[in-house]
Amino acid sequence: MNRIVIITFLLVVITAIQAEEQKMNNIYDFTMEDISGNEVKLEEYKGKVILIVNTASKCGFTYQYEGLEKLYETYKDSGLVILGFPANNFLKQEPGSDEEIASFCSLNYGVTFLMFSKISVKGKDIHPLYKYLTSKDADHEFGGKISWNFNKFLISRDGKIINRFGSKVKPEDEKIINAIKEVL
Repeated sequence: MNRIVIITFLLVVITAIQAEEQKMNNIYDFTMEDISGNEVKLEEYKGKVILIVNTASKCGFTYQYEGLEKLYETYKDSGLVILGFPANNFLKQEPGSDEEIASFCSLNYGVTFLMFSKISVKGKDIHPLYKYLTSKDADHEFGGKISWNFNKFLISRDGKIINRFGSKVKPEDEKIINAIKEVL
């Protein structure tokens, strides 16, 4: 009798998890925690162009915070939002707490774009947002694993993933700027 109860319970849990994963078929379906611990529904950014970036404070690409901030300052009034997601997935290059990360970004790079609580962007504990962004089964052509810190996803005003840029593509690169201008 106990086995039947346990199996039934597990089936209910698995079904609920699968239903939740299936529900996440749009960027606006996600609710995230910002770096200060506040809940942020990504649906708040409907109608905006979004650049999502996985970040790290102790990486060879950390200098990109400066370019991201300049990009944000230049285009925020036209509808660009940059969302930074610290992650410690690559050689433990983001070991700090959310408070330490926020302080580092503010003091060293003057970051004013929205930073979120540290998450995992790959592996067994990948956050559902990044599972969606990197899914090859999702309704976009930009799936595939995150290769390193500072990968960038460009999201259109209607919530579709429309481009992806690797770590080596700097925020001030014409590829990114032109792609953003095209959708603003």
